[in-house]
Amino acid sequence: MDEAVRHRALTPPRRHPEASITWLGPAASNPALAYRVSGDPAHLAEAERWIGAATGFAHWGRAHMPDHDLDAGWLLHHLALAHHWLGVALSDETRTLLRYKLMVQGRRLYDFAVATEGRWWSSSYWQNHNWICYAGLATAGYVLGREEWTERAKDNLGRVLDLLPEDGSHAEGVVYWRYGVPWLAIHLDLLQECEGLDWWGRGGFMENTFRFRLHQSAPGFAEQTGHGDCHDRLSGHSAALYHRLAAAYGIGEAQWLAGLVGRELLGREAAESGVRPGILPEAYLEYLWYDPSVGARPPAASDTHAQFPDLGLVTARTSWADDATFVSFKASPGGGHKAWETAAKHRAELGWDTLDTGHHHPDSGSFVLLSQGAFLAVDEGYSNRKRAAHHNLLLVDGQGFADEDRYHVYEGIPHERRARMRDVLAGGGWAHGTAEIGAMYDPRLGVHRLDRTLVCTPSGRLVLLDLAQAEEGAAREWTFLLQTDEPTVPEGDGCTRLIRAGEARATVTRLAPDDVRTESGVTEVAANPTSSTPELTVTRTLHTLRVTSPAARRATFLTVIEPGAQVTARAVDCAHGHGVTFGSETVLLSPVERRVEGAGVRADAAAVLVSEGRPVHVVAARRVEVDGRVVLDVPEPFTGGV
Repeated sequence: MDEAVRHRALTPPRRHPEASITWLGPAASNPALAYRVSGDPAHLAEAERWIGAATGFAHWGRAHMPDHDLDAGWLLHHLALAHHWLGVALSDETRTLLRYKLMVQGRRLYDFAVATEGRWWSSSYWQNHNWICYAGLATAGYVLGREEWTERAKDNLGRVLDLLPEDGSHAEGVVYWRYGVPWLAIHLDLLQECEGLDWWGRGGFMENTFRFRLHQSAPGFAEQTGHGDCHDRLSGHSAALYHRLAAAYGIGEAQWLAGLVGRELLGREAAESGVRPGILPEAYLEYLWYDPSVGARPPAASDTHAQFPDLGLVTARTSWADDATFVSFKASPGGGHKAWETAAKHRAELGWDTLDTGHHHPDSGSFVLLSQGAFLAVDEGYSNRKRAAHHNLLLVDGQGFADEDRYHVYEGIPHERRARMRDVLAGGGWAHGTAEIGAMYDPRLGVHRLDRTLVCTPSGRLVLLDLAQAEEGAAREWTFLLQTDEPTVPEGDGCTRLIRAGEARATVTRLAPDDVRTESGVTEVAANPTSSTPELTVTRTLHTLRVTSPAARRATFLTVIEPGAQVTARAVDCAHGHGVTFGSETVLLSPVERRVEGAGVRADAAAVLVSEGRPVHVVAARRVEVDGRVVLDVPEPFTGGV
């Protein structure tokens, strides 16, 4: 009811604003539902005010694709609901005008979808514009009885559900997950109510996507990791969607997070989020989607690590506490593996361009780190000119990924230019993954191999091993990048720097190579996050640490990040592989040779991970000896605890 009255002090615009008008839709639908529930005529009058404003515009949308994009999709959905809920309670004039306007706008959107099939959102199955516009068209189609609209939208929805990754991950990142996925839920509900079709189990994405969202939560849950285009770190919650996923699949954790958002996080996100219309207009969905029979259950203490293979995403946290250490590490083709391969088939077989991954950054091999309630290693946020140099990545002769420095960095690039994550372990207190990213660089640089292995120990320490190799005869400068919110500070012998973020601290220690050039500077990133509001700009200042090796065919970076201000890491002398010990925790790595010898360990393995009081964990191991005792001897590579 609060949302139903929130706009009463505002005067509806008489002329179409330059900015987006998506917010006009829920300004009408929320009081419409409030009237349907309460019968209070004040809610009816409020709904009619905003219906009148929206129906008074000749077009829906002004600055970008009028009548053919998000403004039209949003308003078709919300005003069609208002028409359905209010019915004969509306004045004859308002009802007639509203029905006519829905018919006109629906026809315009439908015709555009047909005319542009195989291009832009009409066939961009992994993109929020597709989901929103077709859900809006479906809502209006069901209310007006336009079967050609609902059938086209239903056919698209089926394709979307079949093509989205079964692991629930989303390449556009959390901000566009919370913006777009609720519309898939809306469409699924419409289909079930209007046609009796239950597609909630189709494909697997919807059933698993809350787990993706949960494991992209920053400690404390107010913020989110920040992969992909992000207006800010707060924009990420949809309490309504959490309720619906809880109801559909009995997910107690989703019900719990929805409750936490409503009790503690809603006000701050509503006030500070840069995403519009924002979280408050979803009030009508919160009312409709809450199922009190699903009990709330906080995340399990044992469920702190996760992997999402399609997006090549590995996450780990030391606990669910607000001050926990958390890392998120990723590597995949543009849009994820399933989208990348399927879109290639569409191009070859249909001549269609179905993959629009403008919100997916050139960030394969990058990571984000939080600890003590603060971001310590950060992502760039929103960017119109996306670059690897804005991420925690590596440069080759000062260059990032090929064909970057534009909005859609994966558009038109060769199919074989794709990254992947291999050798993943996410459990037993450990996280391990190796990102293969060499194919992402300009072929003229002659990068033969660029593999980054990241390990997060049970205590939250990070070990990064970067193995770089150019083709025979090529000598390259290799640059390690670290992005932070505040400048890093040199410590001690010059191999260690201190990360500061408010009261939080972490040390960055370079164990290899010895001969480097270290620089620290400011990187400014600015972007317009929506073409429907051209004057809007979001900015972020990154403090970039650059560590560059001398020109050589090969380079090895062994780097440790330890939460807190104390340095405990030291290199392990290894006959084969690379090692780091912290005393109670030891990390031994050999991601390419897969032969480890050091610290009393001999193994045919990509990694051997040792922590006091825990089983030894291994990655891609066949045989492992610890202090002369064989603890593993198997014919096929094994990953896990032994």
